[in-house]
Amino acid sequence: MRAVIQRVSQASVTIDQKIIGQIDRGFMILLGIHEEDTQADADYLIRKIPLLRVFEDAEGKMNQSLQDVGGSVLSVSQFTLYADTKKGNRPSFVKAARPETAIPLYEYFNEGLKKAGLTVETGEFGGDMDVALINDGPITIIFDTRDK
Repeated sequence: MRAVIQRVSQASVTIDQKIIGQIDRGFMILLGIHEEDTQADADYLIRKIPLLRVFEDAEGKMNQSLQDVGGSVLSVSQFTLYADTKKGNRPSFVKAARPETAIPLYEYFNEGLKKAGLTVETGEFGGDMDVALINDGPITIIFDTRDK
């Protein structure tokens, strides 16, 4: 799995001009699921993300986690994180998980973050979404469970 995590002061997902997910301070997570990913990959991210210390403490150092600051998550599935651009100019997405694999893992990931005590808003899997965010910092962290 690949997770692009952006520290945000606010973020939202809109479909057909209707906001379906919205948060204030927290993480905007774009989640790509590889065809070979399993629940173990999701479990790794579920353990790491809530404790990722990228929020400032009283001294201005990035020393607090999402849990410490009471932040929320906006989670959006994004198969394009597994784009292969080695040949030609049109990306290939053959390594991205098919929906029958990706949807249950995406839902498992989101439920795991909720069980960790986080408020989680989501996009719509496979939906044509408009995503808006204000990247705070900017702080952007990338996790790839193949590199753990």
